[in-house]
Amino acid sequence: MSLQLPLLVQPDDLQNHLSEQAPNLLLVDLCKASTYRELHIPGSVHLAYAAITASDHPTHGLLPEPEQLQQVFADHGIGNETHVIAYDDEGGGNASRLLWTLHAMGHRRYSLLDGGLHAWANEGYPCSREMSSVPSASFQATADESAVASRAYILSRLDSPQLALWDARSRNEFRGLSRFSQFPGHIPGAVHLDWLEVMDRQHNLRLKPKAELEEMLARLGITRDKEVITYCQTHHRSSLTWLVLRYLEFENCKGYPGSWSDWGNRDDTPKAMP
Repeated sequence: MSLQLPLLVQPDDLQNHLSEQAPNLLLVDLCKASTYRELHIPGSVHLAYAAITASDHPTHGLLPEPEQLQQVFADHGIGNETHVIAYDDEGGGNASRLLWTLHAMGHRRYSLLDGGLHAWANEGYPCSREMSSVPSASFQATADESAVASRAYILSRLDSPQLALWDARSRNEFRGLSRFSQFPGHIPGAVHLDWLEVMDRQHNLRLKPKAELEEMLARLGITRDKEVITYCQTHHRSSLTWLVLRYLEFENCKGYPGSWSDWGNRDDTPKAMP
């Protein structure tokens, strides 16, 4: 029987599941390797963020081929029946990128630890320095494009009134004052909400309450009746904002792998400035 866990798991609930040694549950740490060596949740297996992304310079944050991801998942003990709970130490970007990648490979058994290592450690839950390993597993990827938006897809939908584009970068990046690609600016029609704004800094980097998140998005015209595509510079920060949309039960939401490092390094894509 598969585990029935919510998309967003609280530390106390995770502690209960770990104490019960719930079957088919795997805790995946996406902190920096140095952090994992010093401090991690007992029993968690470390997965390097670089292993779940690909690059084609100057574009970064691309989705690796399914065959590559199958091997990475299998090597880290993630099978098709495994329920993955992911966490990191930077607000959820790394962990959410893993969950988005699992979704793109057809896997639906996943959760995010709300607040990640910050909430777990700061609230007194047990931590370990003991390196964990798990037996390899068998993972068969079934590529699912429902959560993936390509450049071509966005271009084809750019004039649709049913499309909402969420730019999760900093305000200076959105306005073109900070530039990390050849061209500054943002995708025409996009609205801006920095990924940091979905976090509650007074509550150990947990997500803000649902009602507050919904109100923030509604003010920007991001509503459930629209298809929402979220992006940043490489689809790291926007992986968390994609997860927020899933948490709020938006049925039609996608992430853009490559994001502005793809769009902003081409001379054949339209750009907007404030």
